[in-house]
Amino acid sequence: MYSVSRQAKSPGRDDVPGAAVTVAGVGRRFGSAPAAISALTDVSFEIGSGQMVALMGPSGSGKSTLLNLLGALDRPDAGTIRVDDLDLSSATRRELVEYRRRTGFVFQRYNLLPALTALDNVLAPLLPRRVRFDKVERARGLLAEVGLEGRDGAMPGELSGGEQQRVAIARALVVTPRLLLADEPTGNLDSVTGDGVLALVQKLRTDRGVTVLVATHDLAVAARADRVLHLHDGAITDDVAVAQGSPPDELLARINELGG
Repeated sequence: MYSVSRQAKSPGRDDVPGAAVTVAGVGRRFGSAPAAISALTDVSFEIGSGQMVALMGPSGSGKSTLLNLLGALDRPDAGTIRVDDLDLSSATRRELVEYRRRTGFVFQRYNLLPALTALDNVLAPLLPRRVRFDKVERARGLLAEVGLEGRDGAMPGELSGGEQQRVAIARALVVTPRLLLADEPTGNLDSVTGDGVLALVQKLRTDRGVTVLVATHDLAVAARADRVLHLHDGAITDDVAVAQGSPPDELLARINELGG
């Protein structure tokens, strides 16, 4: 039911507008020698346009560091990261700012602004930008798309955890991203709510063709992806193609079999 592949393709999504990602020989160290800590070492992989890839591994394995590099929140010490035609490793500051504006981020703790309504939180990434569309109309449409129609004026404190995460997803999509990066997006949610949020991400990815990379400890999340990249001590130990509909325990057995 599973196979190991470096370039597994997302079924039926050859013409989607999602970003293609190529990571080659990437390394990242923190601190100065001799006490420097290597967070990532010679990491290489490719993600095809429109794929959903889960990034797994124990705490401290480098998952968040890798997401930060892919989101251009940090730069590698070695290697290259290309998203479509842009080399993040050598891009100018202006290019990186524009790239971050077009990349969707979803975090475990939602990161909503508590003094703003749900609608204004979704609008926030667009406020400093000139656009050729109605910002409010787009934000309202996205809230409806994530199941929050009519909750435009709700404050974050009036929303459940699952609802706050849905607002965060709508906010990530308001910039029309081709790449969506999610760091433990179901980590603060119960299993039922988390499953609903994950199903929403899958639907949006299918409908919009967005490329998704999600860091997670949850095998139920990983089992919904096309592939699982397993990190250990800053290096990728496995690249597992996932058969859709396979139960999480089979995925765990496959990772263990491969030595992950």
